[in-house]
Amino acid sequence: MNIREDNDEKDDIVVFRTFRDTISAYIVKSKLDAFGVPCFLTEENLSNLYPGASALMNSQVRLHLFGRDVEAARQVLAESNLVLQDESVLHCPACQSTNIERDFPKYLSESTLSALRYLFFGIFSPEKKVYRCGNCEREF
Repeated sequence: MNIREDNDEKDDIVVFRTFRDTISAYIVKSKLDAFGVPCFLTEENLSNLYPGASALMNSQVRLHLFGRDVEAARQVLAESNLVLQDESVLHCPACQSTNIERDFPKYLSESTLSALRYLFFGIFSPEKKVYRCGNCEREF
């Protein structure tokens, strides 16, 4: 492999990480932007338009960056001073994980009819959102 081909691989845009919600994606993007790592998001608009249907439509927000910046991004996100050590951080009651998301109850996405009803008419009959653990899938 010559030097030219090696530079082309480092200039390729890669998917660095995927997120289930737009807020988490923007938090990571702003951390990377603050440290001078150029990056951008895709599919965040679809996630914003239909906020409870991400599991139904299998849409995830993707964070892209240059291949040459992957290691720098890992170092920025691995720094321990960027992690909150606060009692206000939500924990799963079953497994104590902090991988928590707020979404509609899972039973809404299990049947096609109820998922379509909430997808198109959710404004008129809002359902109470619940917290769901990303590790053990417990809802609370």
